[in-house]
Amino acid sequence: MSDHGGGVDGRFSGLDLLASALGGCPVAVSGDDPQAAPWTDGKTVYVDPSAPARAQLESVAVQASLIAAGSLDPEVVGQLARHRRLARRYLAVEGHRALMANAALLPNTLSALADRTLGERSDSAATSLSIARGRDALPDPPSSFGALNVKKVLATAAAAARQADQESVGHVPRKQEKQELEELDEDNVDDSDDPDLFSSPVGGGGAIGKWLKKLLSSARKTGGNGDGPPGADSPTHRTNSTRRGLHAVSSLASVASEEVVDIKTEGVKYPEWNAERRSYRLDWCTVREADPQIKAHATQQIEDAISVRRPLARLGMGLHRRHRQPQGDDIDIDAALEARVEVRAGSVPDEAVYLDSLRRRRDLSVLLLLDVSGSAAEPGTAGRTVHQQQRTAVAHLMVALHDLGDRVSLYAYYSQGRSAVTMVPVKRFNDHLDAQVFRRLNSLEPGAYSRLGAAIRHGSAVLEERGGTSRRLLVVLSDGLAYDHGYERAYGAADARRALTEARRRGTGCVCLTIGASTDVESLRRVFGSAAHATISNPDQLAGVIGPMFRSAIRSGEVRRRVS
Repeated sequence: MSDHGGGVDGRFSGLDLLASALGGCPVAVSGDDPQAAPWTDGKTVYVDPSAPARAQLESVAVQASLIAAGSLDPEVVGQLARHRRLARRYLAVEGHRALMANAALLPNTLSALADRTLGERSDSAATSLSIARGRDALPDPPSSFGALNVKKVLATAAAAARQADQESVGHVPRKQEKQELEELDEDNVDDSDDPDLFSSPVGGGGAIGKWLKKLLSSARKTGGNGDGPPGADSPTHRTNSTRRGLHAVSSLASVASEEVVDIKTEGVKYPEWNAERRSYRLDWCTVREADPQIKAHATQQIEDAISVRRPLARLGMGLHRRHRQPQGDDIDIDAALEARVEVRAGSVPDEAVYLDSLRRRRDLSVLLLLDVSGSAAEPGTAGRTVHQQQRTAVAHLMVALHDLGDRVSLYAYYSQGRSAVTMVPVKRFNDHLDAQVFRRLNSLEPGAYSRLGAAIRHGSAVLEERGGTSRRLLVVLSDGLAYDHGYERAYGAADARRALTEARRRGTGCVCLTIGASTDVESLRRVFGSAAHATISNPDQLAGVIGPMFRSAIRSGEVRRRVS
């Protein structure tokens, strides 16, 4: 019997964790009809319950990689409807590309499923579709690739879009609206539908089990003596978590309870949310931009390249309308009229009478917000501090986005009380990306505290005023420890969540990344709320999570702008 009803089969609990880690978002695994080819609708991976464990593992790796690589984008998959042969050819190319894009998270036994010759021919789902439509001979996809269930993928995507629209514009009674506004700080967020990637060890004692346990568990324990540079975190706000691995949550920005009124700022004064009183402290924080100081020892070099360009290649693409196409999503009126005239005149009409919409124009501005407070000086994984790892990640994100044609800005932040929140513009939107930028970045040293809410508000304001594009993305790289004078624990976490919600309310997508830090998942949820966020143990894993997370955040911003 098919298990499509939505319940998660306990037999696949270990595979659930693997699918979520590889897919970059919560993914369930369930059994399908015996002997049926494995498939996914983007939310659940369906496998043959009678298949050997190794075959189920390979199927989950492939289907989760398709989710992470954007292979199920409705704009692409929609063109495969009623074209079974084209769908198989698409899967034959895209499956290998998706596995290669996820190679950083796959053990060697699973990454060997990818045919590099085929995978390297494509750099995106759209390119794979173009290859599939060509006349080149392509091998059939391996049995582990399963099949594409186009109808289910499109139905799931459509249902998610309808739910987002309904929740965004649905009527809320006055009493309920007031209650939801007060509960916006999300102290009681229900994450029961989010698979816990830090649960008990899974996968058994074999090589795969050991790899998965290593991926999903901690690499070190945090010391509790509070040593560090001036302003570093102290035991009053240290999390002392020993659980660290890869964890990612896509944006949940469509929930209606996040609707808030726009908060106006004046100059460099920003409000702050007082969760205890359920009200704003207007003009409470003062943010100043400080010119970056280049130190004599600073170099212009960054560490070895991280493969982040490919998963970012299709972000922020604006629609490009092509006329007189042989197929498309709308009728080209002029071409159709001319074709009708040709028929009436007895001539053979041109069948290219469609409009085709392709995303080809970059239309994205990104502000990278780097936490350089004292807690970032803590030792991280692989013998490097959290600051060193986040600095490496932000450098490669900046270079990749700039090379792809996006408008990019990088600010660092720290604070020493509400009247001294400092933002350091390492690169403004109109600055050239040159050696000086990297020397500024390498001159940064952790110190002081982290009034995260004020930094987010200033970063989102700069992005809105100077980004210059319709799509906006704020990327926060932080260990998630929001702490300053009078800004501790629950208070700081609630204000940071509120600041992220305000930015998303105004149509800015938000992504929060924690790299190499020991902060536990529950603490990060309290700070980042339902914004897309991920924690990874080292920068090398970045490529496996940023694609789906960035897309989720950008789309949530687009939904907000449509309903505003």
